[in-house]
Amino acid sequence: MKHIEEVATLKLIPAITGTPVIDAPMVLEWPLDGAALQPSLHNPTSNMLYDLHGTLDDSDLVLSTEGNYHMALREVWPLVLAKFKDDPLRNALYTTSPPVIFQQLQNGVVQFDNLTLRSNPSVVVANKIVMDKLGAANLIQGDIHPLYQDRGVVILVKYGNPKKITGVFDLGKKGVRLVTPNPELEPGTYQNYCDAIYNIAKSADRPPKKFTAEQLIDTVFNGASDDALKWLAGPRIHHRDLPWSVAHGRADAAVILYHVGLHAKRAFPHLFDIVPLGGSVENPQPLPGTKIDTRFVAAIQGEWTTKQNAAQQALIETLLSEDFTQALEAHGLRRP
Repeated sequence: MKHIEEVATLKLIPAITGTPVIDAPMVLEWPLDGAALQPSLHNPTSNMLYDLHGTLDDSDLVLSTEGNYHMALREVWPLVLAKFKDDPLRNALYTTSPPVIFQQLQNGVVQFDNLTLRSNPSVVVANKIVMDKLGAANLIQGDIHPLYQDRGVVILVKYGNPKKITGVFDLGKKGVRLVTPNPELEPGTYQNYCDAIYNIAKSADRPPKKFTAEQLIDTVFNGASDDALKWLAGPRIHHRDLPWSVAHGRADAAVILYHVGLHAKRAFPHLFDIVPLGGSVENPQPLPGTKIDTRFVAAIQGEWTTKQNAAQQALIETLLSEDFTQALEAHGLRRP
């Protein structure tokens, strides 16, 4: 198995001791048909399937992946299916969510309210930390391939930018409410965004007078603010939650991956604007202190049928193809 390496050069963020307020719509939490299973991808800002009941079993292809690049993935998924037009794949699915691959493999299930998928994934897309864990558990089959790389972070704000936010230090201004990923359910992405806020502020050439990066963290996250409500968090899946909170919840701003913010702006041009953190919206040039992350793709070990093996390989080949390179670039991403 080919190993992957990544070097961290950013400064350690000061301790965050505050607790966010979860920003979620008021919904009736109807009881499930049976017991709540794990992993569950119930999310009141997007994923509710109370009126679709049942199970999907014995799929030919299941991809477990982080979902922040779903807009590029959906463009090439039909290319995978087309390779099996003479013998179509049965229940070819992908789950775009925070990393749940370990729970999926351990429990053989992923739950979307009253719809349950009982098929183990044969392909995974994840970050280095998750891939290292999978490798250590001997769950990877073959090589781990670098798949895509982000282009830093931006600040997603309401259309027209009514709070006049121009950079990370403005997140500390009175009356500006920040929403982050859920610290417990998406710890990796949450930490990445908090690190970006701190390290971009720490590296700033002209920080506001008498307002340090450490003070910014204390103001936003640790209660050192006159605002009664300063820090919000999403309930489950950040690439759905954060845009919802800015558009319809209580947040004024979200630090978010460039390509996720770009997708939100393209989908809802009259709800959002993007504040670049280096460069422009059309050509981001991430500021010093920005961590650029890479995602990887690998096959999962399993007792796969001949058709499942073929589907597994067809998916990986498609994700490494020029077609997917073009899809990534069209949606604000790039190859490593």
